Amino acid sequence: MSLRQTLQGTGVALVTPFKANYEVDYEALGKVIDFVIKGGVEYVVTLGTTGETPTLSKKEKIAIVQYTYDKVANRVPVVVGIGGNDTQELIKDLGEFPLDKATAVLSASPYYNKPSQEGIFQHYKLLAAASPKPILLYNVPGRTGRNMTAATTLRLANEVANIAGIKEASGDMAQCSLLLRDRPENFLVVSGDDALTFPQVATGMDGVISVAANAFPRVFTDMVRFTLKQDLTTAKKLNDQLIEAYDLMFAENNPAGIKAFLTELELIENNLRLPMTPLSSALHEQVKDYLRN
Repeated sequence: MSLRQTLQGTGVALVTPFKANYEVDYEALGKVIDFVIKGGVEYVVTLGTTGETPTLSKKEKIAIVQYTYDKVANRVPVVVGIGGNDTQELIKDLGEFPLDKATAVLSASPYYNKPSQEGIFQHYKLLAAASPKPILLYNVPGRTGRNMTAATTLRLANEVANIAGIKEASGDMAQCSLLLRDRPENFLVVSGDDALTFPQVATGMDGVISVAANAFPRVFTDMVRFTLKQDLTTAKKLNDQLIEAYDLMFAENNPAGIKAFLTELELIENNLRLPMTPLSSALHEQVKDYLRN
């Protein structure tokens, strides 16, 4: 089975719960993992941006990956996030992180440095050569400061053997259309925007790596499945239920929004590591109202 088949549908970018003293709350993480798997997600992604990885130490990251494998217990595939803006350091991480049980590695395009398209290509080419698992590109220019063009993605897809897909979060539908038209047959293309998942999957994407699925795994995964089947009427009804939730989740920052939802669902405590802060009280009240209604 190709990776495109294995990771079709909904992956969830897991939060990292923290205790009041800001240590990683593994018990709460276990609750979230069980919740999303029982809710029907096809796979989980650990150490994504939603997991507050910029504030995690390397020791913590490795421990979280190992805990995730143990808790998931082969129920669904696990994708591990290993990204950054120092190519040589990432190559070392690919050799040091426990990746034996990973299905793939998700790696965000280098941030802050603002490399050229050639720099992005060479960065990923070296990562792919060093990685024991297939690499999923992650284009998120709102965070990295540099868009990875469709031409660069397609060049990587066609020329680098261990590049297996992309999480595309540019929000540029024209760019997405080019990717979907010209990608190799087994190249996975998934959405990185919850609010755009419905139209993007309807026009050919293979699924999504979602933030919203932390809190709404059943409704969200059903919406994606119906969209994949081109039952767009049913899918739209489900997506319509979540439109306000999408806005609340990303109104201030991610993961403050999704952590507010998970707190109200009594899965985690509402703690974030600085510079991230919890959702403002006014927006948190709107989260409560949404869940009540």
